[in-house]
Amino acid sequence: MLNPTLSQPSSTSGFSLLNPIHFNTKLSSHLHYSSFSLNPKKPKTPFPNKLSVNKSPHFEHFQHQNNKFTATNSSLSPPATGSSSPRFFVGHSIYKGKAALTVEPRAPEFTPLDSGAFKLSREGFVLLQFAPAASVRQYDWSRKQVFSLSVTEIGTVMSLGAKDSCEFFHDPFKGKSDEGKVRKVLKVEPLPDGSGHFFNLSVQNKLANMDESIYIPVTRAELTVLVSAFNYLLPYLLGWHAYANSIKPDDLTRGNNANPRAGADFEWSR
Repeated sequence: MLNPTLSQPSSTSGFSLLNPIHFNTKLSSHLHYSSFSLNPKKPKTPFPNKLSVNKSPHFEHFQHQNNKFTATNSSLSPPATGSSSPRFFVGHSIYKGKAALTVEPRAPEFTPLDSGAFKLSREGFVLLQFAPAASVRQYDWSRKQVFSLSVTEIGTVMSLGAKDSCEFFHDPFKGKSDEGKVRKVLKVEPLPDGSGHFFNLSVQNKLANMDESIYIPVTRAELTVLVSAFNYLLPYLLGWHAYANSIKPDDLTRGNNANPRAGADFEWSR
């Protein structure tokens, strides 16, 4: 027996969420919490019209197969010896009459090298979770469908104009024996009145004999909030912040030694 609630969805990763919170229907979006690791500082004061990406990212396969994303070697920065950073849980949700959409960042992964340094092994991504409405102000998170946006796909969403649309296709089992048995298509199309975009996720799962389609309208203001968050997140999802934080004064005269393709000469010094 389903027990639909307006609570936050359980994370599909190894990260936890805070306690469920109920929302008023007058609020179309709300900030909630999912795992993401930062070292924040306290603030001083209180495109072409049709873009198409056909990808089968490996992280989608891991997510579908394991239904979790472990924290081992996975954080915004490589672990520092003898120190521990506090964990923070972040995310953003949009609630509408027929569905809810939750957007959560997932950190990149780093692999330790024999030298004691760390190398990026997998880029981070943004996890979209769609849940259909069960009744007024209640959403059935047991029927949620998920879609992982890679950094390139995030860039595509960020570049959308008021009349632009895009489409992404994922096969979680691409290159595996079950290839073609699970198909995910995310379409982002402009609303007829120009007030925003429809996010429509269609999932065909032959393994579970399931065919689901969930759509939710996202206003221009709500999309602007997401784009602003994506713009901030991208360097972290790429892991570049970790490299920037590791730079020492004596490193400025040397190349990026973690990159085997880096030469001894800089292009601008030739």
